[in-house]
Amino acid sequence: MSHPVAIIQARMGGTRLPGKVLLPLCGYSMLWHIVQRCRAAEGIAEVVVATTDQPVDDTIVVMCQAHGIPYCRGSEHDVLDRYHQVALRFKADPVLRVTADCPMVDHGVIAAVLQMYQFSGRRYDIVGAATGAGAIHTDGCHFPDGVDVECYSFACLERLWHEAQAPQDREHVSTYALRNTERFAIGRVYASKEYGHHRWTVDYAADFALVTAVYEALWMPGRHFGMEDVVDYLATHPGVYALNRQHVGKEGYEELWAL
Repeated sequence: MSHPVAIIQARMGGTRLPGKVLLPLCGYSMLWHIVQRCRAAEGIAEVVVATTDQPVDDTIVVMCQAHGIPYCRGSEHDVLDRYHQVALRFKADPVLRVTADCPMVDHGVIAAVLQMYQFSGRRYDIVGAATGAGAIHTDGCHFPDGVDVECYSFACLERLWHEAQAPQDREHVSTYALRNTERFAIGRVYASKEYGHHRWTVDYAADFALVTAVYEALWMPGRHFGMEDVVDYLATHPGVYALNRQHVGKEGYEELWAL
């Protein structure tokens, strides 16, 4: 029986903006908001935080415990193993991968990715949202960088866990499959129009400044603003939209979706 579980990878380390996953947004941490946005997606049975076994990430565990959020701990750099262990423990199938630097991940996009995986009539190994300004050689329009989500069958995740050996592939989970597309059935969900010029992921202080402005304008308890709400807000607030323009199109492994 299908049991879709969204797994959010989160750690306090990182060199560009350390501790970003617990930065405060409207009285809660960024990670807390991501959990709630994933829970709002239709079809998701459970949401789990996958953090590391490093002492620095004890603070993530404390946050999860305080808010009743399921979590697991594992290798800091072998993220693929973290996902595999969580999937086994929670009997996840399929597995939806979300990252803790995407506080505006959209519940509608998550649901669309899951629906394509479940109901398209094809047996996909992986389905992902086409995101980011860097992914230019695809067949459709892109979502904003920062609404990223990937959906894996458990069988595919287990296959990656066995076959992928390069450190990059263990860290980024899907890169092995994206370099070997002839061996994996990969689907993509495209946007209705081009949004690739929007950057909503958080890697730099300027990114967080944009996200903070959006949350302060749109967030209300119990209401999950969507992608179109953010687009409309930024269209009428060019100063906010310009906050992180210098970082748009930064290289990331997501660009492999263009291959």
